[in-house]
Amino acid sequence: MGEVDPAFVQALEHRPKLEVVEAEGIPLIDLSMLSSHNATSDPLALDGLVKEIGSACRNWGFFQVINHGVSSEKRQKIESASRKFFAQSLEEKRKVKRDEERVLGYYDSEHTKNVRDWKEVFDFTVENPTLVPASYKPEDKEVTKWFNQWPDNPPELREVCEEYAKVVEKLAYKLMELIALSLGLPAKRFHGFFSDQTSFIRLNHYPPCPVPQLALGVGRHKDGGALTILAQDDVGGLEVKRKTDGEWVRVKPNPDAYIVNVGDIIQVWSNEAYESVEHRVMVNSEKERFSIPFFFNPAHYTIVKPLEELVNEQSPARYKGYSWGNFIVTRKYSNFKKLDVENVQIDHFRV
Repeated sequence: MGEVDPAFVQALEHRPKLEVVEAEGIPLIDLSMLSSHNATSDPLALDGLVKEIGSACRNWGFFQVINHGVSSEKRQKIESASRKFFAQSLEEKRKVKRDEERVLGYYDSEHTKNVRDWKEVFDFTVENPTLVPASYKPEDKEVTKWFNQWPDNPPELREVCEEYAKVVEKLAYKLMELIALSLGLPAKRFHGFFSDQTSFIRLNHYPPCPVPQLALGVGRHKDGGALTILAQDDVGGLEVKRKTDGEWVRVKPNPDAYIVNVGDIIQVWSNEAYESVEHRVMVNSEKERFSIPFFFNPAHYTIVKPLEELVNEQSPARYKGYSWGNFIVTRKYSNFKKLDVENVQIDHFRV
């Protein structure tokens, strides 16, 4: 990402001290039974798995999964292609730079003088093209399409990414089924929301940072979608805000695991039975870090609101419905220019 701008360092020096608790971290859940005969022949075992998922969603908002059905070969291929892409010159990477017209592709914080995040990314959607509202204005009923941009190099990147998206998408549906069951809902209750999904995958590269105690790879935030499934390398850096005491807990890297977290949409759908949790990414002064999050998001026309099965006199609806399409378009276009509306947050719809 080039030399460090003195103004960048000066801005970072005003950051508060980042406290973190060293811990093993979030729950680790074995999904092996889902690919065996036990899933149908042993209802008690499935019930135990469902309870594990529910407990993790309720108490952490985060969990890790192993024996998840995504082959190490698929994961290694996309990790290798990602490293090759980011190893290229800035000029080469910016040939697929995202902008207001082409909102998917490459982005680096240095190019935009972004002092918040120390990283560069490459985004692509699972559905190509992906249908979204034409603008962030709720009264605009027009629909447009987002198309993926693919670089010439490395030549295998597109095929590898599209194959990876298919297998992680299958995992996402499995996890949504377990979450549905943990809420007392039919297993496939959420499936219909994702018929025309707006899901996307991000390739992240965090270069070594000369001021790691002052910078963040990604600042503290919550994910706006339904579910995030993260592959990270052995460098680590992800930290989760523990619900019990508000302490930041560092997630220990596990090369065989995916890290999963509940997003804002599940918080609303579940009527706050499960909550989206703040997390952030720390950078490293000596090592570069790579990660690949899969953001599982519903169709643009989805009106996100508490599910009627989870609303009653004892637990009235805590949110008004909101348009997911307007939500994501506002977030996306605010990356390129100042809009005449503020970034939408789910708190804006709290009853």
